Amino acid sequence: MDNGFGLHSFIMKIKHLPGSALGLFFQFIALMISVDALAQSGRSVNQKPNILVLYSDDHSYHALGAAGNREVQTPNLDRLAASGMMFTQAHVMGGHQGAVCVPSRAMLMTGRYVNRLPADGGTIPDSLVSLPEVLGTMGYSTYHTGKWHSDKASHHRMFSHGGDIFFGGMHFERDGGQFHPTVHPFDPEGIFPPATARKADTFSTTLYAENAITFLNSPRARQAPFFCYVAFTSPHDPRTPPPSTASLYNPDKISLPANFLPKHPFDNGDLNTRDEQLLPRPLTPDMTRKEIAAYYAMITEMDAQVGRILDALKENGLLKNTIIVFAGDNGLAVGQHGLLGKQNLYEHSIRVPLIMSGPGIPASSRYNGFMYLSDIAPTLYQMLGIKPPESVEGIGHADVLKKPANQIRKHLYNLYGSWSRSIKTDDGWKLILYNVDGALHTQLFNLKDDPWETMDLSAQPEHRKRIEQMKDLLRKTMMDTHDDLDIDKPDWNRTVAQRKGRGK
Repeated sequence: MDNGFGLHSFIMKIKHLPGSALGLFFQFIALMISVDALAQSGRSVNQKPNILVLYSDDHSYHALGAAGNREVQTPNLDRLAASGMMFTQAHVMGGHQGAVCVPSRAMLMTGRYVNRLPADGGTIPDSLVSLPEVLGTMGYSTYHTGKWHSDKASHHRMFSHGGDIFFGGMHFERDGGQFHPTVHPFDPEGIFPPATARKADTFSTTLYAENAITFLNSPRARQAPFFCYVAFTSPHDPRTPPPSTASLYNPDKISLPANFLPKHPFDNGDLNTRDEQLLPRPLTPDMTRKEIAAYYAMITEMDAQVGRILDALKENGLLKNTIIVFAGDNGLAVGQHGLLGKQNLYEHSIRVPLIMSGPGIPASSRYNGFMYLSDIAPTLYQMLGIKPPESVEGIGHADVLKKPANQIRKHLYNLYGSWSRSIKTDDGWKLILYNVDGALHTQLFNLKDDPWETMDLSAQPEHRKRIEQMKDLLRKTMMDTHDDLDIDKPDWNRTVAQRKGRGK
């Protein structure tokens, strides 16, 4: 029996509506069905933006097609750059010891400056509240796969889910290398006992990409907003790319950088670190081209995995609501200035690639102002409308997404060890000071005319005033960033512990 509320009565009533009203009615029904479908799939109509962070290891700013390098092949990163904004002057602030990637990763997560990281970032205390911790309290799933170079307790605080995790700095050959990386499955208890470690049968970068893709394909990635952190171990050595990628680069056709040198012209404080022992000195053009070819091949292999992750985002309908951040943890010399590693303050080692893409970020745009990796977390807080924790020291750059011509930082300070400091100004000048066992050395570069830092102008009398002005700015900036060295003292007032840090 139809009591007036049945389907037949309902149809009979709406069929007499005017045509325009009937059309609006069915549009409303279609919208309700769409909302219900989204609800059934676990996806919220007003879901907060997802965050995907892709972090490369030892990736210099110039080793990217979108940065103007015509030899390295990075089609997927170039595609990402075309869809968003490139930050052409992004930097790691530095490190107090050779493993610069330790503080780099801690600065990325916490927005803290290097001089206020306990033990240079190897341990992240709970007083330094991280971005994934904040997002976790707001209902985000926090996921990690790949490299973790800090303590396990901080990892447990930050991530609710994960894939294969590598605890350490690099995939040493003795532990399986890049082809058989030693990893732990994600442990929800945060213990990661040694017995759970295994040697994988998948190349490191591919392994971490497949973990990320599995997460993006899962219902969890649609049921709540997520923070997904994929920390690659490429292009860090051992630079052993798969044969298919290595074959793309003929060392004989690789260009030597304009600042190639057989050896560094003076003791910069860390010429005997592990990175610098990978090749004998003097460096030859042939051995350097071979090293660069392997470096580029590692980057190209990683780029392919980035492409797979971006494709998975799109296939799962997540791309339009995901803020993507690609960055390098620090740069690398690979033959420039007679060096191989990142333990120095030249541009190739302190500048890194940084790309952001997603909702609210203009496509094919560039920001040429100074930025630290420590600024990424506060920038994301601004984009999400979240007040940063009090422990954050970096500066948010969300405003430049709307007005890229803005310059937030007028100068940039960098450090390495307790024996080198640098300051760079927005008019293109850069000063580097060294105090190596009491031996002082000064370098001054005009980066606008000499971006490869090949002409040291510090000995020219006309630049004496400029050097003193830049030293004054360096002193002030060191104080502002809690650097306790005194560059006016003969030994920079270093402690015994600081002096012993050399060469590690």
